[in-house]
Amino acid sequence: VDWQERVEILKDIFARRKRAPGQYHGCIIGVSGGKDSTRQALWVRDSLQLNPLLVCLSYPPEQVTQRGVDNLSNLIELGFDVVVSAPAPGTWRTLKRDGFDEFTNSFRSTELALFSCVPQVALRYGIDLILWGENPALQLGDMKALGRTGYDGNNLRYMNTLTSGKEWMFARGYSESDLIAYTYPEVEAFLAADLKIIYLGWFLGDWSLVNNAMYACGNGLQLRRDDVSVTGDLFGVTALDEDFTPINQMIKYYKFGFGRTTDYVNEEIRLRRMSREAGIELVRKYDHRCSPDYVASYCDYLGIGVQQFWDKVRQACDRRLF
Repeated sequence: VDWQERVEILKDIFARRKRAPGQYHGCIIGVSGGKDSTRQALWVRDSLQLNPLLVCLSYPPEQVTQRGVDNLSNLIELGFDVVVSAPAPGTWRTLKRDGFDEFTNSFRSTELALFSCVPQVALRYGIDLILWGENPALQLGDMKALGRTGYDGNNLRYMNTLTSGKEWMFARGYSESDLIAYTYPEVEAFLAADLKIIYLGWFLGDWSLVNNAMYACGNGLQLRRDDVSVTGDLFGVTALDEDFTPINQMIKYYKFGFGRTTDYVNEEIRLRRMSREAGIELVRKYDHRCSPDYVASYCDYLGIGVQQFWDKVRQACDRRLF
């Protein structure tokens, strides 16, 4: 791959986008304040000389960590404009409980809100370019999201998360007005606004979990201080803004046989920074790890007992693997 050629392709894309008169921001970047968003925001502004508007989906007070608040504040202190989308916390909580009951996955609804808030803000602000980090088709194998090129993100709407739909929410009594924050804009709205999504990760030869974290740490990012033995997070660089994701990763492990540690070592092996044998040992040791304290806090939030939680997880467990 000629990485410099890819950067030139990106610069050409920017040059061909026509900013509306008086428009201050040249693009939108969805951010959490974490490693990927910090690196993207700084690279777009400082290397590509484009002024981005950052859009963050805010977690409710019971879920967000102080570390997450501080990391988002760090982006503001670095000089960026940030718009925060904060869905109604009561609806957020009940949707998470209902998602856990229905799918043993309380993130089914919140991921819809995460992906939907960025194009919603882009359309309202009249900004026609969204920069996203990784391509889920290339990074995660969600091939339904594959566009015409490795950087084309307009097929993001077809990824597994977004096509899961809202029917189960309607079946549980939620209305359209309850679910505004969870609704991805229609194709017609994208076409009318000439809205494009570009995956930045495709243009950066050193894009990875660890590299992005190192870059962001040099610019004020706070990492996790809890040990891999209670999170399954080898380097403490993911899901910095809340502590429910380690639980979801553990559930993923019992459902599908791989967790957060596997995600890490797969990438490190491909980058030839780790042997396959060393990766297997780390997976065996840490892939299933999650602190009981995190589980107890999560159960308190959902309003269920810890035993009720484990009964549900055991029902979802793949018995061919465990």
